[in-house]
Amino acid sequence: MANVIHLKALAKINLGLDVIGTREDGYHLVRMIMQTIDLFDWVTIRKRERDGISLRTNLNFLPTDEHNIAYQAADLLKRDFAQIDGVELHIHKCIPVAAGMAGGSTDAAAVLYGMNQLYHLDIPMKRLMEYGLSLGADVPYCLLRGTALAEGIGENLTRLAPMPDCYILIAKPPVSVSTKLVYQSLDALKEPPHPPIDAQIRDLEEQDLNALAMHMGNVLEGVTVPMHPEIAQIKEMMEAQGAIAAMMSGSGPTVFGIFSEESRAYEAKTKIRNSGLARQVYVTKPYNHKEKNR
Repeated sequence: MANVIHLKALAKINLGLDVIGTREDGYHLVRMIMQTIDLFDWVTIRKRERDGISLRTNLNFLPTDEHNIAYQAADLLKRDFAQIDGVELHIHKCIPVAAGMAGGSTDAAAVLYGMNQLYHLDIPMKRLMEYGLSLGADVPYCLLRGTALAEGIGENLTRLAPMPDCYILIAKPPVSVSTKLVYQSLDALKEPPHPPIDAQIRDLEEQDLNALAMHMGNVLEGVTVPMHPEIAQIKEMMEAQGAIAAMMSGSGPTVFGIFSEESRAYEAKTKIRNSGLARQVYVTKPYNHKEKNR
């Protein structure tokens, strides 16, 4: 019987992000097109005989107790299933932290999925997503993966046609953004531009990469970019280097660019890294849930 499982916790970008209202409890209602990419953290889950949860990471500034969402995920299942005595978690972070790429949420999703497998809990995916939603709005999507429309507060998911094959350049400037502050500040904008989410859904169905890229939009850019002008500079640099389009992911500050040619993506990577605008710069590709397993 296996005592350990190793998983890839994949990052996401938003191909489109719109905010269409606010619930009475203050949560914002969204329409987003979410896309998993092949940039990931390694999550290792190991059984141990002594009771309790231990968590280690390769980044010394991250919490390793109940303040870490991956720890919270393990604790949720441990509380509900008596066969879980002790568990050791190790997370090797590669996804930029506080970057608008669901790095914490995808780690939590990997812990839920991995513990379900390792301990043979037989939790159906729908119930696993309910556990995930109690941790954060992005966790259910991180369990689903692939290309999806997210509505409500992000928990209502509809799988879409996969993103066409391309190269995605990721650049995270050395600044931190408060998601809560960004959404609160959005309420003060009178008429923010709303991206054409329905047009993007058609573009995906037609597998039209150019149209999909040109229809990209993120309503939160109106808040985050004025706070951090380097986001606009990185976008301009990507497009000058051949990106079909470039956009901020989530509440930022990460910028991604869509390239049809691998060589141009890598040339842009070198240019941006040499500029000093971003310390973490990667070239990756879309993840297709039909082609790959965890």
